[in-house]
Formats: sequence, structure tokens, C-alpha cells
Amino acid sequence: MVSIVTRPINVSSILNEVSTPESGGIDIFVGTVRNHSKGKRVLRLEYSAYVPMAEKLMAEIEGDIHHRWPVHHVALIHRIGTLEVGDIAVVTAVSSAHRHVACEACRYAIERVKSVVPIWKKEFGEDGEVWVEGVSEEVPKPEEARR
Repeated sequence: MVSIVTRPINVSSILNEVSTPESGGIDIFVGTVRNHSKGKRVLRLEYSAYVPMAEKLMAEIEGDIHHRWPVHHVALIHRIGTLEVGDIAVVTAVSSAHRHVACEACRYAIERVKSVVPIWKKEFGEDGEVWVEGVSEEVPKPEEARR
């Protein structure tokens, strides 16, 4: 399931969508609007997207996940429009028989969405507005994640 939406994202409904009786692990990442960026206060964000291309690339990511891992279901949902601090901007969810597979695939999902999907973010702060380039985080090696 992939979708670009303009309404609030319901995490419970996504959990229901990806859940199966065979799923021993479901991993969900929920990205929210935070109140600061680079030491400055953020009042709200505005997301825009080239929706047909964004959903096409999200579908390719979904297919890639199914190819790489033995998963049951994948959900990639991103909201566009004006979002206030605390609003949910993006949700990725993956179900699998085993937790480690769900966790790895879900982390891959959000990093790929952030790095290749044409979704743009504008931050509104007390001193004006600025377009923000999306930056994907490097997936840490297990020994680095414990630091």
C-alpha cells in the first residue's frame, strides 16, 4: 500500500492493513513535525509532491522490499499540505514472520522514501520560510547503533 495523502494519517488503520495472523513482527516508523530545526524554532511545515511520480517510486520501493525480504505487507504513506508541530508527516510499516526482517525492511523503506521520492518540504519559522533538502540518514552498523 502506497499513498500520498492530504488528510491526517491514521496509524491504527495502517497497522490493521499490514497485520496478518502469520506476522510475528510488525515495524512501524512514524515521522512527525518537530518544533525545531538547526537550532531554530519551526512553526509549521508545508509538504508538496509530484504525486504521480512519488507514488510510482514508492510502489517501486514497496516492490524492492518484497524482493529483498520475506515480508507480508508494506505500507508507505506520506502526507502533503500544511502540517503543524506534532502532526504525522510520514508512516512506513512492514509486517513479517520475524521482527528482525520487519525492522530492517522498515528502516530501508523510510530511508529510500527520504532519498528518492519527489516530496519537498518548506519550513516556516519565526524568521521566515526556507525550502529544506531531504537528507536520508545512513543506516548504522549494529556496533555503531549501540553508541
